[in-house]
Amino acid sequence: MAKKRAVKKPAKRRVAVRRRREAPRKKPARVDPLMAPVKGAERRDIGHVRLEVGRAGEARVKRMIYPPGFRWSKDMKPAVGTDLCMHAHVGFLAHGEIHIEYADGCVVEHKAPQIVAIEPGHDGWVVGKEPVVIIEFDFEGDTVRRTGMPDAHRH
Repeated sequence: MAKKRAVKKPAKRRVAVRRRREAPRKKPARVDPLMAPVKGAERRDIGHVRLEVGRAGEARVKRMIYPPGFRWSKDMKPAVGTDLCMHAHVGFLAHGEIHIEYADGCVVEHKAPQIVAIEPGHDGWVVGKEPVVIIEFDFEGDTVRRTGMPDAHRH
């Protein structure tokens, strides 16, 4: 009988398997709650401003979003028909920067986060590339009296 010799098997070569790379999964876009629709509010757009209004007792709570490039005298004047904004604004500037100019030439700069009290008789514009978000409280045509605001800008 012939002697059996141990035969070495050639080592198995590992072949690199190329797997198809999957594209990274995109996370769903997160909506900024400051910009998301307000539950229970009436929504409308006027003069490029998104306005959402809800009732709270005798007052209204409004969220207004002014887009970059907005200027009251350019965007709202045609819709409203007055030379200046004749509303008093009382609330909280939550995002962005807005400048207010009164009839006497006085300019007031507001930058978030900030409490705002803006007297009637003003122009206003968004500064920079970010929208302005203001949360405002009003009593429709009775805001000046009910909040104790002056009826016009004075020094």
